[in-house]
Amino acid sequence: MEQNPEAPKLARRAANRKSTIKSGRTIGEQRERLETASERTALHKKAKLHRTLRIVFTVIGFIIGIALIVWLCTTFFQGQPASEDSPTGNTMIVPYEPTIEIVDEDAAATGGRISSRTKEYIGQVEADFRELGIIPLKAVLPTGTIREIDFYIEDYTGFIKTTVDRGSGVTAEDTERMLRYLESIGVSDFQYIDVRLDGKAYWK
Repeated sequence: MEQNPEAPKLARRAANRKSTIKSGRTIGEQRERLETASERTALHKKAKLHRTLRIVFTVIGFIIGIALIVWLCTTFFQGQPASEDSPTGNTMIVPYEPTIEIVDEDAAATGGRISSRTKEYIGQVEADFRELGIIPLKAVLPTGTIREIDFYIEDYTGFIKTTVDRGSGVTAEDTERMLRYLESIGVSDFQYIDVRLDGKAYWK
C-alpha cells in the first residue's frame, strides 16, 4: 500500500506550531511586561514634567522676589527727603522755615546775617517742639557763641540752651523730659535748661 506523501509535511507544520510556544512566555505575561514598561515610561514622563514645573516656578518666584525688592527700595527712597548735598534733584526738599522771632545778639558784628543752616535748625526745633506740645516764642543767638541757640518757650521765663551739632528731634525730646521732671519735683520755673550734650541735661 502506498504511503501518503503529505503526512510528514502536516507533522512538521504541527511541530513548528508547537515550537513557537516557549516555556514561561505566555500571552498574559507578555501583556504584563508591556503594561509595566508603559507605566515606567509614564512615570518617567511625569517625573520629568514635575522637575520642569519646579524649575519654572522657582525661576518665576525668583523674578517676583527681585521685582518686589526693587519696588520696595524704590518706594522707600522716593519717600526720603533729599539732602542739600544730594547731586540729584529728583526728590523735593521741604525746608523748615522758622516762624518765631530770631534775635542775633552779635548782629552788630555780623551785619545781621544769619546762615541758612542756622535758620533751618531753628525751624526744625520749632516744628519738633510743637509736635511735643511745647510752644516756642523766640530763638536767641547769644553773643560770643557760634553754635549755641537759646529758645524761649511759653509759660516759662527761662530758656533752653541748644546746639546746632545735635539733632533737633533729640533736643526737643530731652527738653520735654526735663520739663516733665521739673514739674514732678515741683519746680515751676528755671533760669535755663541745658540740653546740648547727648544723654545729659542740666537746669538752673
